[in-house]
Amino acid sequence: MARKKQRTGSGGTPATVAATKAGVSFTLHSYEHDPASPSYGEEAAEALGVGPERVFKTLVAEVDGVLTVAVVPVSGSLDLKALASAVGGKRASMADPAAAERATGYVRGGISPLGQRRALPTVVDASAQRYGTVCVSAGRRGLEIELAPADLVRLTGAVTAPVARG
Repeated sequence: MARKKQRTGSGGTPATVAATKAGVSFTLHSYEHDPASPSYGEEAAEALGVGPERVFKTLVAEVDGVLTVAVVPVSGSLDLKALASAVGGKRASMADPAAAERATGYVRGGISPLGQRRALPTVVDASAQRYGTVCVSAGRRGLEIELAPADLVRLTGAVTAPVARG
């Protein structure tokens, strides 16, 4: 069962600190992460009782040699061609997990689009705009941050584009 926690002041993960510092309204949801779970995102959606189309996973890809973040619904998959096109690139592939962890400062399964160690080009799937709030990783497995899609886009400097399939 997920626990809800309203916005916190100091402390927390780099993601929650970034959101707090920016004055963004958000809700934290924590749940017991199962290390055996095959999908971090689906596990989060189920634990939170939120549709998988409103829970977004953070994926790191390489577009023409540049690490790029894609934020797509758990219910879909990343369209690499669409991601490359969204950032004016030609070719995209999934990034090496170790490179993604080094660049973002987070571990796989807990990578948040917010508060990353290094600001990377970011694309939020256009479907996020259909909802009043969406959930993304708050920077560790078992912790999600729920916020308005416009705030997510603003805090990450993202562009929105249809980059998800399914």
